[in-house]
This record gives sequence, structure tokens and C-alpha cells, in this order.
Amino acid sequence: MSSYCLAARAHPLLQAHHDFEHGFPVEDDDRLFEYLLLEINQAGLSWLTVIKKRESLKAAYADFSIEKVASFNARDIARLMNDAGVIRHRLKIEAVVLNAQKICEIASRHLSFKAWLDEHHPLAREEWVQLFRRNFRFVGNEIVGEFLTGTGYLPSAHARSCPIYARVLATHPPWTQREAVPTSGRGKSDQDKIQT
Repeated sequence: MSSYCLAARAHPLLQAHHDFEHGFPVEDDDRLFEYLLLEINQAGLSWLTVIKKRESLKAAYADFSIEKVASFNARDIARLMNDAGVIRHRLKIEAVVLNAQKICEIASRHLSFKAWLDEHHPLAREEWVQLFRRNFRFVGNEIVGEFLTGTGYLPSAHARSCPIYARVLATHPPWTQREAVPTSGRGKSDQDKIQT
């Protein structure tokens, strides 16, 4: 099984996320933004820490509304830096606000953040990382990879032996519709790399 399929058993919040969210396609822009925000906040921390703070993050970041977070100013950043319910890391907070602004710009040109992702799909993971680094802040290999895996753009959210794998597959996530062309001589498509 994948490491997350096993690790999720350790806590009910992880198990619920694993069973009902992880790897399933996401259609709503604010939900996509939520996933990106959570992944940015997770950097250097455990996923459980972030999941435990999810409701506090939701309240602090205006219900994960892209438009509202995009309008945050220095006073909002100071408020977040003093909020014990969130991850008080200035670079992460500033990145979330700037990324919300960037998503608004992208949506104005491409109808939605989801449409922009769909226009670029399929890409190999390395190409996704480069694209995100050109457009967003605080987005490295792990953050981008986990964001795209968690929202169905890249495979490997679940091991084939995991009972949730079939449920995810039945929703036809983007990675099942078109495969990314391997880059830099990896020799396997992303679909081939699904853990067994």
C-alpha cells in the first residue's frame, strides 16, 4: 500500500480525508485553493497537524474564498501572524495571499483556476512544478506534487490494493483521461508508476 494509505489509519481525521477526499477530482475553484493552501501550510510539518487546524484555517482565511483572500492586506497578515489557530509562518501567509491574487488573474483569463489546470493537463510532474513555480509562490516539488495528486491530476493517491482506489477510479479523475508524456528519460508514464 502507499504510505498515506497506511498512515491514514493512525487518526480519524486522516482516515476521513483519505477515504473521502484524497485523489478525488475537485471541480470548485475555492476547493482547489483550499487544497493548495493546506499543502503550502503543511511544508515542514505533518499532514495531521494541518488537518487538525483545517477548521481554524478555514475561519482565518475567509472560508477559503479566493476573492476574499486576494483582498487581504497588511492588517490581515498581522492578524494571521497573531492567530494561534493557524500556522504562523509569514512566508506561507504571504504566499497564500499572493497566490490567491494570482489565481484571480488566471481565472480572469481562463474562466477559472480549474480551466487553467485542465488546459495544461496532462503534464509530467516536473513540468507541473516548473509551471507552478512560474506562476505561484512557495510551491516546490512536494507541494505541487501533493496538490495535484490530492485533486486527481496526478496518480498514486492510493495503492491499487487500497479499497478507496476503485472509488477514485470510478470518478474518472483527470489523470485517467489522458496520460502525461514521460520527460527526461523516466521510461514510464505517471500511470505506470501507480504503487501496487
